[in-house]
Amino acid sequence: MRKTAEEDKLRGRIKDIAVFFGKSGRMPSFSEIGTITGLRSKNAVSKLVKRLQQRGVVEKDGKGRLIPRSIGAPARVLGTVEAGFPSPAEEELADTMSLDTFLIQNPQATFLLKVSGDSMSEAGILPGDMVIVDKGQVPKSGDIVIAEVDGQWTIKYLKKRGDSVSLIPANPNYRPIKPKTELKIAGVVTAVVRKYR
Repeated sequence: MRKTAEEDKLRGRIKDIAVFFGKSGRMPSFSEIGTITGLRSKNAVSKLVKRLQQRGVVEKDGKGRLIPRSIGAPARVLGTVEAGFPSPAEEELADTMSLDTFLIQNPQATFLLKVSGDSMSEAGILPGDMVIVDKGQVPKSGDIVIAEVDGQWTIKYLKKRGDSVSLIPANPNYRPIKPKTELKIAGVVTAVVRKYR
């Protein structure tokens, strides 16, 4: 009985931290964790963080800051759905999955950006979408990248041909971009997140 009560308390604290993360878009500091969870001492907060690390819920970066791993509530995976013709589908629990774990392979090197503009619309990236960007990946020709070109930030396909590098839009209303002086690639887009409501 005691173990179940402790588990419930831990789950409640994880949920409280997840709510903070969802609202603020960042992990709480150690003192904020104390406030959120009702823990008064730094030692108690440190013990909680260690438990969260052991469970794979969070990890620390090189500076000791907390990074979410599976802090988001896992959603049930019910199977697959036919995107062509309708077929009878029964609700059958296949698994559970945290979207953090599914979408982010390298938390320490990953960040989110909100998209503005429609230059990547034919790649399925629309204004208001969030893109997940991995700055640890080596960009290859054909990847969608976040790049600073001649002092301006953009999201485009990377095209390499020999020593020539250009950034290609996915919308015929826009022209390819060739850097005049400078090109810095900040990361490779690994996923797109869109809310419909």
